Amino acid sequence: MLQAGSVAPDFDLPDADMEMVKLSDFKGKKNVVLYFYPKDDTPGCTIEAIEFSDIDDELANLDTVVIGVSRDDCISHAAFRDKHGLAVRLLADTEGEVCQMYGVWQEKEKDGVKKMGIVRSTFIIDKKGIIRHALYGVNPRGHAQEVLALIKEMHPCKS
Repeated sequence: MLQAGSVAPDFDLPDADMEMVKLSDFKGKKNVVLYFYPKDDTPGCTIEAIEFSDIDDELANLDTVVIGVSRDDCISHAAFRDKHGLAVRLLADTEGEVCQMYGVWQEKEKDGVKKMGIVRSTFIIDKKGIIRHALYGVNPRGHAQEVLALIKEMHPCKS
């Protein structure tokens, strides 16, 4: 699992419009809130995506972009985004390589059955490409506000 102070692993993944997004493109320009979620259009994931979308303008004012990642494909992401009017960019990690790099692909147990899945996690990456916060196993409701508070701490002059 990644820790605060680590360099964020770079990646290149397609978004809902099949445009490639590279983490290093934001280096020197924007902070990145990179959040991993289990599945498009499920209750918790929808709450989390909507809450992040609701504070998109506030985060933009803090030079911060929000990127969501799951193993769903681009078509699923586009449908999810359009259905809920999401402002966050959703990236398709269909092979799970980025999930592995960030340590969010883990064994989970539900109803006594163990299987591999994405542990809902968020990484706050500064403009230098350094992970400032690595949050594993987050609760979707209210999480966006927690992240906003952490970003504001990084920008004491803008709060």
